[in-house]
Amino acid sequence: MSTTSTITELRVRDVRFPTSRDLSGSDAMNPDPDYSAAYVELHTSDGDHGDGLVFTIGRGNDVQCAAIEALAGHVVGRDVEELLADLGGFSRELMGDSQLRWLGPGKGVMHMAIGAVVNAAFDLRARREGKPLWLLLAELSPKELVDLVDLRYLGDALTREEALEILERAQDGKAERIAHLLEHGVPAYTTTPGWLGYSDEKLRRLLHEARAEGFGMVKLKVGADLEDDVRRMRIARQEMGPGYPIATDANQRWGVEEAITWMRHLAEFEPAWIEEPTSPDDLLAHAAIRRGVAPVPVATGEMMQNAILAKQFLQAGALDVLQLDATRVGGVCENLAILLLAAKFDVPVCPHAGGVGLCELVQHYAFLDAAAIGGERSERVIEYVDHLHEHFEDPVEIVDGAYQAPRRPGSGARMHDASITAHLFPDGAVWQDPADRTAA
Repeated sequence: MSTTSTITELRVRDVRFPTSRDLSGSDAMNPDPDYSAAYVELHTSDGDHGDGLVFTIGRGNDVQCAAIEALAGHVVGRDVEELLADLGGFSRELMGDSQLRWLGPGKGVMHMAIGAVVNAAFDLRARREGKPLWLLLAELSPKELVDLVDLRYLGDALTREEALEILERAQDGKAERIAHLLEHGVPAYTTTPGWLGYSDEKLRRLLHEARAEGFGMVKLKVGADLEDDVRRMRIARQEMGPGYPIATDANQRWGVEEAITWMRHLAEFEPAWIEEPTSPDDLLAHAAIRRGVAPVPVATGEMMQNAILAKQFLQAGALDVLQLDATRVGGVCENLAILLLAAKFDVPVCPHAGGVGLCELVQHYAFLDAAAIGGERSERVIEYVDHLHEHFEDPVEIVDGAYQAPRRPGSGARMHDASITAHLFPDGAVWQDPADRTAA
């Protein structure tokens, strides 16, 4: 009797949360976001499924869902065991579809769609093996990890031999680091106080709460109005005291000279970094800004479209902190490449997590990096935003300002069915207000 199982369905759903109602997630470039997920499930003939998602902010989520659906022909009917045994090959196959590749290549809506499907396949494998994704990956051999990565366009910065050397070097002490991570977690910083739409009273209250909850850093959005930014940074510095790290995030608002000038006005408040000061694709502009705002570090990466761009940013010395995103690139395999590149260039990775499900997803990369790639780094922190976690089966756990290691099987992407149903666009219960439907 055959025990072979197959992928029977690629199911895609448009899930949106009306966060624009209270301006959660608002910043200088995104004043009215509705945190959304193009949500994908890979169902098998065994009755189980792996889940993934692409984070968006509302309009356009339907386009992202359509892009994921276009990949069904690559997935449905496949042997599950064969697929899960060669996820690196599966990733390369999806990215290599010549007709779909024309839409990128290797970037944009189609690339993120591939990432969602690849991530769903990794979620399925982790669930079948009974491990959280980070531990599943950390326990692979260096060769098995490198086999997941497509190094075709990265060899001028990272060869296969160098990648293997990084991973083999990290083998020493790996078991001890995993034990430490399971006990202590990875430090977090919080963006919860920093959204631009919040009042000064709410800013102060949330700053106090952040400190009381043990967070060692907070982040404020900047870039809409200089006078307002100076006032809010002054409030934050007064409330948190000297020496407490306060990062800033411009969400791509400025050109080079404006960024340098703006940050000179904020320099008195000693920003921990300036994040996304300009276009996320402009590595030379980032390099110029980095020189112009020194010693304030430059952080970027949440909209870095692929590992090739990460390679170029690192080669050009255009950033001090790399902020990978779980759903912007082509999935687990490409984020592995980015982690290896950062380790090669000795740059800390502090994952971006400002969006629905991103905290749940990106924590696995930070734990993997700490366990098996970059090792111990005092600079490593994971962004944390305190909303929408209740919609996930395995929500993040923060204790004394630190992410606790995920212990349940999977990648963290799976949402509660009731949450999905209530937030389906446009027919879910939360979208029955005509004003919301018009805005979305």
